[in-house]
Amino acid sequence: MPDRSGFDILKELKHEQPHLPVLVLSIHAEEQLAVRILKAGASGYLTKENAPNELVKAIRKVVSGGKYISRGLAESLAFGLDTDSVRPRHEALSDREFQVMQLMASGKTLSEIAEELSLSTKTVSTYRTRLLHKMNLETNADIIRYAIENELIE
Repeated sequence: MPDRSGFDILKELKHEQPHLPVLVLSIHAEEQLAVRILKAGASGYLTKENAPNELVKAIRKVVSGGKYISRGLAESLAFGLDTDSVRPRHEALSDREFQVMQLMASGKTLSEIAEELSLSTKTVSTYRTRLLHKMNLETNADIIRYAIENELIE
């Protein structure tokens, strides 16, 4: 979507209509965004890859007041509860830091990111500094490498 991310629209929608069930249909793999989307208030997350087989089931589930996640995501979340499991570094990021990381990794400059997110360049730079610190990275190249290795960008 031009000018706004689906994530921003979800937050605004949930602010205006908190009880409205929202099923997010996305091209992004579940590992990339599903948990963040659900925490932001969505009632379900479905990839377009799984949509032909699961869409009707997912819609029925969220319309009836339930939450929809795929069997694979449920299993992944269950395994993530193990105390010995190592969590990916990007899970420590705030939603905005994660968004800035994705945009940086897709090749956008801080100025372009600022314009796209309607923020000042200084604010975007602050998000960059925070994400570098939280993820124990040093350069933009490190951010790009991490995002590619963890399949956080297309």
